[in-house]
Amino acid sequence: MTWIALTDTETQLFSAAGLGADPVAPDLIGSEDDDLLARGTLVFETAMPETARAYTLFHYNREGDWPFHLSLQAIPGRGLIFVLNQGGSVIHQSMTLPDTGRIDLLRLSYSWDAPARRAQLALEQHDREQVLIQDIAGPCPLRIGDLRALFQYGPHRFAAPETVFAALSDRIEPVGPLPSMHPETPIATPLGYRPLRSLRRGDTVINSRGEVVPVLHRLTRTVPARGSFSPLSIRSPYFGLDQDIVVAPSQRLLLSGSEVEYLFGKQSVLALAHHMTQGRAVTPAPWGPLVTYSQLLLPGHDAVLAAGCALESQFLGRLHSKPRLLAASLLCGLERSRLPDHGTARIPVLGSFDARVLAERRAA
Repeated sequence: MTWIALTDTETQLFSAAGLGADPVAPDLIGSEDDDLLARGTLVFETAMPETARAYTLFHYNREGDWPFHLSLQAIPGRGLIFVLNQGGSVIHQSMTLPDTGRIDLLRLSYSWDAPARRAQLALEQHDREQVLIQDIAGPCPLRIGDLRALFQYGPHRFAAPETVFAALSDRIEPVGPLPSMHPETPIATPLGYRPLRSLRRGDTVINSRGEVVPVLHRLTRTVPARGSFSPLSIRSPYFGLDQDIVVAPSQRLLLSGSEVEYLFGKQSVLALAHHMTQGRAVTPAPWGPLVTYSQLLLPGHDAVLAAGCALESQFLGRLHSKPRLLAASLLCGLERSRLPDHGTARIPVLGSFDARVLAERRAA
């Protein structure tokens, strides 16, 4: 099971065999217009416009004996409205973000499992850890012809400039904490550097303080290589790197030294990779439609040494105490009692301006 479709301002892809699949690979879903997709996930990533009235971000409408309508609107007060109408079966849900500062990118996921009679809407903010989830009862399967049309340009479909991408998966996609390093990233262990993809539960790694710590789990996920998932290259020799590495925009770097103490009065700080892309040290990495990321879950809120650079390991906060979010996350199969309590971030996280200032000084 995999991602089936992807669209943005330059792309319109739909493959019944999965994006990037071998040309002779069998179809994963029906290929006829009237075939049905019983379960899956539609993902929309968008910027949040400042608007004094309802603003359409995405819209598709088809008339006929079995009409189909899907729309996503921004409304004043940091809200979104999702509408899905299939032959008179209507889902109409609104979600409002708390007033916690500037909004960068939002990701709305509609996941449905028609045989199980359940669905959910999840709203995530790119650089925040909070996830809003609303449960929906009795969803209908979606028609393949309508899904294909959602990912094709034409008068039947409208996407506002703020809409970064839309994607379709044939499975229920997780939300919440996500991995953010390329699987080939070399990670320091007591026996030398090893590719991240080779590490398993019970292996040990060396953290940024030179301590040997055990690996609890290695998380892996494949996502569209667009928007807040677009791969970034952190270039050697910046930030102590021995070689270039690839990370997701959400990966946080652990930075320390005299500059950090002088500028921020702290021994170390965390900075998001996507906040450091104005100079030469962190640049976009050309990629295909999909990218795979991995990450290590350690007992504490920690950082690993990746090719000489300190990168934050998977941060869970208090996910173990949030059963609804845990059930929707990539860690849903793990026992709550076996998950660490990372609490709140023990190291300050820089805002975008401070991160860019520090990146410019490091790259000078």
